Amino acid sequence: MASVLRSARARAPVQSVTLAHFARWYAPRQAGAVSCLRLVAPSRSYATETKPVAPIPPAAPKKSRLAQVGKFFWRLTYGSALIGLGYLAYGIYEDRHPLDQRASDPSKKTLVILGSGWGSVSLLKKIDTENYNVVVISPRNFFLFTPLLPACTTGTIEHRSIMEPLRNILRHKTTAVTFYEAECTQIDPVNRVLTLRDNSEIKGDIAETSLPFDYLVIGVGAQNTTFGIPGVQENACFLKEIPDAQKIRTRIMDCIETATFKDQTEDERKRLLHMVVVGGGPTGVEFAGELQDFFEEDLRKWVPEISDDFHVSLVEALPNVLPMFSKQLINYTEKTFKDEKINIHTKTMVKKVTEKTIFAEVTKPDGTKEMIEMPYGLLVWATGNAPRSVVRDLMTKIPAQAKARRGLEVNDYLVVNGTEGIWALGDCAATKYAPTAQVATQQGQYLARLFNTMAKTQALEEDIAHLEELGHATASMDDKKAIAAEIEAKAKTLRRSKRLMPFQYTHQGSLAYIGSDKAIADLTFGDGNNLTSSGQLTYLFWRSAYVSMCFSTRNKLLVIMDWLKVKMFGRDVSRE
Repeated sequence: MASVLRSARARAPVQSVTLAHFARWYAPRQAGAVSCLRLVAPSRSYATETKPVAPIPPAAPKKSRLAQVGKFFWRLTYGSALIGLGYLAYGIYEDRHPLDQRASDPSKKTLVILGSGWGSVSLLKKIDTENYNVVVISPRNFFLFTPLLPACTTGTIEHRSIMEPLRNILRHKTTAVTFYEAECTQIDPVNRVLTLRDNSEIKGDIAETSLPFDYLVIGVGAQNTTFGIPGVQENACFLKEIPDAQKIRTRIMDCIETATFKDQTEDERKRLLHMVVVGGGPTGVEFAGELQDFFEEDLRKWVPEISDDFHVSLVEALPNVLPMFSKQLINYTEKTFKDEKINIHTKTMVKKVTEKTIFAEVTKPDGTKEMIEMPYGLLVWATGNAPRSVVRDLMTKIPAQAKARRGLEVNDYLVVNGTEGIWALGDCAATKYAPTAQVATQQGQYLARLFNTMAKTQALEEDIAHLEELGHATASMDDKKAIAAEIEAKAKTLRRSKRLMPFQYTHQGSLAYIGSDKAIADLTFGDGNNLTSSGQLTYLFWRSAYVSMCFSTRNKLLVIMDWLKVKMFGRDVSRE
């Protein structure tokens, strides 16, 4: 061992070899070498400092399951956000860049659609316009998302956010659709001719004309009814169209500014600040809730002098509001209105309306009746539908419609009774279903399937007739057999296509906003099972459901931005 050390000294006169280095080299080869070297190595010729061997780092602690779940959800949220932004960008691009359209074919049968409401637009979105020469006639050139119309009366949503230009919808069809902004004043079911009139402020040389049709779909909706009550038409505001909402918005601020006028009397001040809503359906309830929100969140802040006198009252002739909802949700709505200080007058029937006062008959719990006077500043009439003049005129021309009252009576396929090739849908049709947007939408989708099937059936019949001619003309037995097989296949397809079921409405539920960021939902799923919900979480569902129902990406974004704007800056209290 000593000779080994002397040899090592001789070979390394300059570089100092430490005992530790040598030990690490020699230890695997000679057991106990390190201890021997420590005994014989001279201390003055070698560097004896020893480097400690680096310890093995401990294994990283295993992440907890909670951290792993959090990381998974973070990635899921991040990925969903990217997918959502991509989908949004695609939707905007698609809306702004429609594809080229094929020209309409005048030789095909002319299908005229009257109106631009829920039923007509649902039909337009689903029908294959390549099969018909489609013409749309409506006095307004846009589709209106009516469920959010009450929010326009207080500035929660701007009216253009819920308007979808009709030409945007028509431009996205594969084959061009003709549109005329006009009112249909007469329908001739015998000669199959329509009379059109231009009601715009600017008129050309031709203000009235006629249009022949092969098929006609009537979806003109309904107008407000006053039930013959004196003074309603002259003094009440209705809530059915954009001008109605604008009028109500102006009237609200007029009442407030007039009530704060110098030296205004106390009684007149209270009258002006009393807002009355007649009608306990979804429209009336939602408007009352929106109006109370406007007062609590904005008017009370900017016009504090009206705080003690501003009141909202809801008048309903039936024993309770929202009769289409469950009893549980009705009670919740009435309790919420009581907490919001909205007065509910049930079993109260309006008998007469003057410029400043409502006269109503109240049925007391004991069955007795009493007449009351109700001074008001704003009166909103949100109840009742009546047929439009063009529908009433058509009903007088069809003997089968002699007993019709609510609208055009139709059969199970929505064909107007007593006619051929004329259909009706939406509020202008008298069916066993309630006149709601949901019913009209499903009717429009059903008619789109019906027209698509009719076109397919006609094409199959023409193909079969052509094949039969070929079969008679050919002499080859093999060709005859091949043609016969093809005719049988097309005939089988034809029989299947003719099995169109009658219209059947599927109720998907009802939603209503009741103010204070609360909503109610009565949903239907499965085999007639019902799910009721209420409160602020239901309000979030109400908002998401209505946004998803908007027809275009543009409308969805505008509605969301309006809601965000109100949360950040509040509603505008200026008078238009």
